[in-house]
Amino acid sequence: MAVPSLDDLLRRPDAVRGKRVFVRADLNVPLQDGVVGDETRIRATLPTLRRLLDAGARVVVASHLGRPKGKVDPKASLAPVAKRLGVRLGQPVAFASDCIGDAAEAAVAALGDGELLLLENLRFHAEEEKNDPRFAAALAQFADVYVNDAFGTAHRAHASTVGMVAHVPDVAAGDLLRSELEHLRRVLEPERPFLCLLGGAKVSDKLSVVTVMAERADVLCIGGAMAYTFLHAKGQPIGASRVEADQLDVAQRVLAAAESSGHRLLLPIDHVIAETLEAGVASRVVREIPDGWMGLDIGPETAAAYAAEAKQARTIFWNGPMGVFEIAAFAAGTEAVAHAVAESDAHSVVGGGDSLAAVNALGLGARITHLSTGGGASLEFVEGRTLPGVAALEEHAAAHGHGEQETR
Repeated sequence: MAVPSLDDLLRRPDAVRGKRVFVRADLNVPLQDGVVGDETRIRATLPTLRRLLDAGARVVVASHLGRPKGKVDPKASLAPVAKRLGVRLGQPVAFASDCIGDAAEAAVAALGDGELLLLENLRFHAEEEKNDPRFAAALAQFADVYVNDAFGTAHRAHASTVGMVAHVPDVAAGDLLRSELEHLRRVLEPERPFLCLLGGAKVSDKLSVVTVMAERADVLCIGGAMAYTFLHAKGQPIGASRVEADQLDVAQRVLAAAESSGHRLLLPIDHVIAETLEAGVASRVVREIPDGWMGLDIGPETAAAYAAEAKQARTIFWNGPMGVFEIAAFAAGTEAVAHAVAESDAHSVVGGGDSLAAVNALGLGARITHLSTGGGASLEFVEGRTLPGVAALEEHAAAHGHGEQETR
């Protein structure tokens, strides 16, 4: 099934000129004392916004920020984001103090062609996450055209990602959403050998993707604290390393599934260890972790082995750091993997906030095929799940007899 892309939309004469184009963006950026800390998500949606503004659209942008749980929280206001967005666009960005109601209506009505308005945090209303029909209809009143450019929320069936779509006559996928789907689809249907690198703290956080990749990837390399649950499940000594005792059965099943599928699941063979998790603490590299010590990064032999797999791969998906990379003593494993992925000739996709932070900190972003801002949506997509936000666009396109750009 297909939905129109932004190219398809703008190819039609006056498809957006003078019209209110509602863009669901993902501007869920970190704020520090009311200042945007990381602009990655702002930058990611700029191409879509600029193309619409240049085409004479009256752009109404909506997003969530944080988890205000349906209540107004000044710390989660999008007002600082509006200022930063204006700087990046190089033009004023109007800001509405609410996303529905009188304030929003007045702000939308005041928009001129080629102007942009950012609505206040959608999640200040509990109805957003409940996909409330009335709230969805209220948002849709501001839209002659709906563009979803928020891949990071496409796995959520919320009012702004699903509910309002049916109320709008014209819809399209923004450039960011389209790009995410195109690159992640190549992970779903990979050129082989296919290497998957998974890290992070908890098996439980990535249970589904670990299970799927154990059977789908030719090689699955596991790092981070989650590796110690797998090593413990194999009966190997892990000292005081973090273990999820309630996930040991799961780890054993994943190990068995990888073996039965004929694919390889690699775990750390050496470790950077310390007695406590803090900067400046004494650390050393070992093959076997003694009592009282904890594994906090993959060791150099493991990093070299994972890098060798990256060199041979034709498709790479990496999500999650190999160690506690925020502390210099435990960052080498993540840095080695980042360099290996960047140097590979494979179609490489890197996702997850920590992995992206590591890649960007090392200045390697331009050498990765695709940096996915999708977070949980990326993981669900590569697992093969249907994303409600994408499905809503597809269903609208099918019902209205349009759609050229394949999105799945």
